[in-house]
Amino acid sequence: MLASIIAFAAITFAESKSLLVQIELDRAGFSCNAVDGVWGAKSAHALERYLAAQGRGADAPATPEAAWRTLFRRAGNPYAWVEVTQEDIDSLTDIPQDPAEKARLPHMGYESIAEMFAERGHLSRRALERLNPGTDLSRASVGTKIRIPAFRSMEDDLDSWPRAPGAAGRAEAALVKVSLGRCEITAYDAKGRLLASFPCSIAKSKSKLPPCGELKVTTSVANPNYTYTPDAAPGERPQSRHILPAGPNCPVGVAWIGLSLPGYGIHGTPRPESIGNAESHGCFRLANWNAARLYSMVRPGVRVVIEE
Repeated sequence: MLASIIAFAAITFAESKSLLVQIELDRAGFSCNAVDGVWGAKSAHALERYLAAQGRGADAPATPEAAWRTLFRRAGNPYAWVEVTQEDIDSLTDIPQDPAEKARLPHMGYESIAEMFAERGHLSRRALERLNPGTDLSRASVGTKIRIPAFRSMEDDLDSWPRAPGAAGRAEAALVKVSLGRCEITAYDAKGRLLASFPCSIAKSKSKLPPCGELKVTTSVANPNYTYTPDAAPGERPQSRHILPAGPNCPVGVAWIGLSLPGYGIHGTPRPESIGNAESHGCFRLANWNAARLYSMVRPGVRVVIEE
């Protein structure tokens, strides 16, 4: 009886229209951040952006149920069963708190299989658990099968450069806009068509917000390391810097897109649940999967407009 209840709950959650629409919007490039099956402001905005890109007007569906029925009903099964591999297990990393100890790590990998597979599926941890009822993710081993939404891998996006201009299957941005008020990054092609939108985090302190205006992409780095410099109190001697290694748990995540304003960039984060808030130190943060996707779309020289 309990097994039947669990199976029914899994089917109910997996077939949730909110969840399915979030997945299809993300696949199209219009992210709600972490896919979780909860229809809120980020999901509604992602749908709004998608509909605008499609040229839909007054007849546009306003609810996830209507969006599924009119836009995505024939999209097919969005899920895949993925097996945990020995390579997955071997790559797990116990990350210490001390910056000097972090600097001695060879790689800042995932700390658990749950963290790894949630990020692969662009999921919240709770959504990952609900898609896999009865599976103790903390005890996952080689061969454990885990169901996640089937997305293009971050590795494919991070391996996208160098490439020939206009290569098939790759959206290429000519303009990136950063909205400080909406905590959103949008990308447009050379004809001004909206390609993608991503929730982002901005500086917590207004004094660290960049001025509105036009910048350019100066660098794009996949799997960057991070130079950690501890804050020093006035009159206190600066402490030693530490070079933290690359990896999904690096403070700048899996991608760095440098801007022509010194010290500022767009980058990933090991804390996707923090996206959408004003709490960064000045740069613009994206969930790792969105940072990788934007990285695949831009190159040095692309215009970046900071706006209210």
